[in-house]
Amino acid sequence: MLLFLPIVIPLAAGALCAAAATAWPRTTRWIGLAGTIALLAAVIALAVEVQGGIQVAHTGAWPAPYGISLVADGLSAIMVLMTGITALLMAIFSNATMDTRRLKDGYYFLFFVLLAGVNGAFLTGDLFNLYVWFEVLLIASFVLIVLGGTRRQFGGAVKYVTMNLVGSVVFLSAVGIIYGNTGTLNMAHLATRIPEIESGSVRQASYGLLLVAFGIKAGVFPLFSWLPASYHTPPHVVTTLFSALLTKVGVYALIRASTLLFPAEHAQFQPFVLVVASLTMVAGVLGAVAQYNLRKLLSFHIVSQIGYLIFGVALATAGSLAASICFMVHVMAAKGALFVSGAFMHYLRGTSDLKQLGSFAATRPAFALLFAVPALSLAGLPPFSGFVGKYALVKAGLEGGAYITVFVSLAVSILTLYSMTKIWNEAFWKAAPREVHAHVPERQLSRVQTWGILAPGVVLAAFSVLLSVAAAPLLAVSTAAAAELLDPQAYISAVLGVAP
Repeated sequence: MLLFLPIVIPLAAGALCAAAATAWPRTTRWIGLAGTIALLAAVIALAVEVQGGIQVAHTGAWPAPYGISLVADGLSAIMVLMTGITALLMAIFSNATMDTRRLKDGYYFLFFVLLAGVNGAFLTGDLFNLYVWFEVLLIASFVLIVLGGTRRQFGGAVKYVTMNLVGSVVFLSAVGIIYGNTGTLNMAHLATRIPEIESGSVRQASYGLLLVAFGIKAGVFPLFSWLPASYHTPPHVVTTLFSALLTKVGVYALIRASTLLFPAEHAQFQPFVLVVASLTMVAGVLGAVAQYNLRKLLSFHIVSQIGYLIFGVALATAGSLAASICFMVHVMAAKGALFVSGAFMHYLRGTSDLKQLGSFAATRPAFALLFAVPALSLAGLPPFSGFVGKYALVKAGLEGGAYITVFVSLAVSILTLYSMTKIWNEAFWKAAPREVHAHVPERQLSRVQTWGILAPGVVLAAFSVLLSVAAAPLLAVSTAAAAELLDPQAYISAVLGVAP
């Protein structure tokens, strides 16, 4: 039952929000808060349960591989836990900033459908159902982008949905080929059947298609253009939600495909994936360096950080996978805090253009500290949380002989620090342009709005600090999850019900 709750709770809360949206739009704020609290309680309980072993549930009492399985191992538990934390913080953020029109148009319904899709993708043990959950979150995220109906939103949404639909078609093609050659789509069953496919080219083609499909979802080079073209168009809370969750689903799927389904083919593709990881880091950070729009700058940084995650996936060693998992948790916290900081600036000054901002360090020193912590963490400076993940990745890279990618990752860290310094100099250190300040005075936010926006950022920044202070437990949990990924027999046995 516990495995179903991360999906059932968002769907139930979403249905309640849909029923109340038109007549009582403000009520959906409270349903949203209650629903995310219930979700967080459920995923914490699930994470505790997973400490005792891999959890499996079969829908309709049909055993695997005939029924649909939900599976929670260490990686799944970490991801749904981070989803639950993010959901509650974004509900608080939404309550402070979401307008009545969007509430009436079903904002919270879409918010919860998106959460159900994300959790479904993290927990499913079936390849076709992974495709279904991808489509659920794609539809929900597309409507969340266009909700509000501005020309800029439609432009971003078209770019977003076009590229992601291409990814869906490629994914579905891979599913068809795999099913045609194995007769199953249960991932544990596939792990035993795929090595039996006689044609090496079929296995390689299937894995190559999955790499492309999940690469689009994750936003890797050269398939990332949809991300910076669309993430700056919806409301700030939606962008923050997307930045924390959507690309991570693609990375999660890449990890499953590389370690559970096609480990042999992944070894053959490893040099190619390392090149993709390096180019993703470089392309993302160069795009960020060139930007003066804060939201676009941070969106390009999402791409750059995905490169680090793919670096760990490419090496596929215990150390590298643990580093990627650890780094993913850090990025979700640090990047979320930075997007919240950007949102606060926009709500105060009415712009995300760095050239029109300034003086925040003098006028709001506490807010400057709130920005500085995740910014230094994202750059990977010690003793912040980003350093922990990057150090582990570099160590794994050196052990794996990936010297060029290690060099690229260190160079990109310097450029990341440069781009964070640029934000600091433009938005916090320099004086605000007089002509802008005279025509657009700073907006006065109510206490509820101020803390509704800043509280999620404070929690995420504090969580980021906690990750650096308590790095050893996080690395231990990540290492245990990585060990499960590299020894999938326990996963297969838990799902198929056979002894290891």
